[in-house]
This record gives sequence, C-alpha cells and structure tokens, in this order.
Amino acid sequence: MNFIQALRSAWREQDSLLCVGLDPDPGRFPAQLKGRDDAIFEFCRTIVDATGDLVCCFKPQIAHFAAQRAEDQLEALIDHVHRRHPAIPVILDAKRGDIGSTAEQYAIEAFERFRADAVTLNPYLGRDSIEPYLAYPGKGLILLCRTSNAGGSDLQFLDVGGERLYERVARLVSGEWNRSGQCALVVGATFPEEIGRVRRIVEDMPLLVPGIGAQGGDIAATVHNGCTAGGFGLVINSSRAILYAGSGEDYAAAARAVALATREAINEQRRAAWPGSRDVPAGD
Repeated sequence: MNFIQALRSAWREQDSLLCVGLDPDPGRFPAQLKGRDDAIFEFCRTIVDATGDLVCCFKPQIAHFAAQRAEDQLEALIDHVHRRHPAIPVILDAKRGDIGSTAEQYAIEAFERFRADAVTLNPYLGRDSIEPYLAYPGKGLILLCRTSNAGGSDLQFLDVGGERLYERVARLVSGEWNRSGQCALVVGATFPEEIGRVRRIVEDMPLLVPGIGAQGGDIAATVHNGCTAGGFGLVINSSRAILYAGSGEDYAAAARAVALATREAINEQRRAAWPGSRDVPAGD
C-alpha cells in the first residue's frame, strides 16, 4: 500500500484527520525521563502508543532529533510505529530542498535510512529538486505551499502573472509535477481562506495542515475550507498542544486526552457538514 492509499485507509479506519507531530524538547520532558540516554525515544514512543488509535499520521520533525544527536532514536521510533501501528503512515518533517546528488542523498536519508512513508519538501528549486524522491514509487512528497508562519507572506503572496505564488505552487504540484500521484501540499491552518483557494485548485489532493493547537489555527474554519466533498482530504497536525499537555508521570494520559478532544472537535465539524463522512469514497 502506498502513502496516499495508506492515508485514505487511515482516515476511514481511524475515523480521524488528526496527525500528531513529534517535536521532542528534552527540556520539557517529565522528571522520570531526565538523564536517560533513550529519553527522546521513550518520550515519543509513549506518546505514539497513547494516541495510535486516534490519528491518521505521525509526523516526527527531524531537527528536534538531529540537534540532540538522536537520529538513531528517530530510526528506532519510526521502526516502532511501523511494527506496533502498521496502519499509520509516518511523515518525516524535513522540508528538504536541493538538487542533483544532494537531493538524491536526502531521498536516501528519508526513505532508506529512516524508512518514512512521506517527507516534506521545499518546492523553491523547481521540479528537478523533487525528481530523486519521485524515484521511490509509493512514497509521499508533501510540498510547502502556504505555510502557517506570518513571514510566509513575504514570498508566498507575491503576484506571479495574476495569481499568488502559493497558488502557482498548488497548480504546478497538483498538475504536471504529480504525474505519479505521489504529491500532497502543506497549507497552514492560520490562513483558512487560502486553504479554500488551494483546495479549489488541487481538487482531492491531500493537504497537510499545521497550525492548530499552540499556533491558534481554527478547527472549524480549517475543516470547512479544506475538506473534500466527503469530509476528508486533510491531515491536521497538532504537536506541542498534545505532546506537552502534561508534565508529570501521567503525561501520556494527558496527551491522549488532548488528542481525543482534538479529533472529536475535528469530527464534529466534519459531520456537521458531511453527515456520511465516516464512509470514505474509494477515490477520496
């Protein structure tokens, strides 16, 4: 099963559009993990196991592991997800953007070393920068389009021939760049109207949507602007609000409670607009 198929299956089987972002910060870990050599793996593993039945994806952020010299723990974590939660795809949040042999090495890193199901990429260098990733059939390529940070407008809102740059990216990625059907886009929850514009351009292409939770994105606006006609099509990410919901021995239970509440808040909006959204059409 390729990434897009696995994602669609998870939407249905998990009844969820929620993605938990795994951005470990050892300074915020509970006391019982402090000083452990495997603290990053253990913290993230516990969160994964506490929320695995509530999500459609997990999204580890590579810099949070690399900065702590914990790439081996990232490898172990993704392996754990694959073994213990095989129906849940893993998105490696790396935002790579390079060309030639360097892009080839980044693709090897994402798909052979870490064995991620998908990776986030920067489209700024053009189609040839994503070619090495397209060489891995079935793997997902999730390209930045309209990001959730305020400074994203510095470039993404520029006019390029009568449309915004992020709209041009959406048109390119969903069209000529997506001949293999491996692509998706990142569109931030902090700009719900732009989510709607992107959705109209890309039709049923999956959208990874960061920005709810700690960044303040609105769930209702995200769902109503971004879902496909059946009430699917989104991977709505929450990281810090779930990971650090608790700081004591019950941190996993606290994370689960917030993840459950977030999933249900998303589902409430989906079902208000699409009462049959539990039943995913074959092509959605």
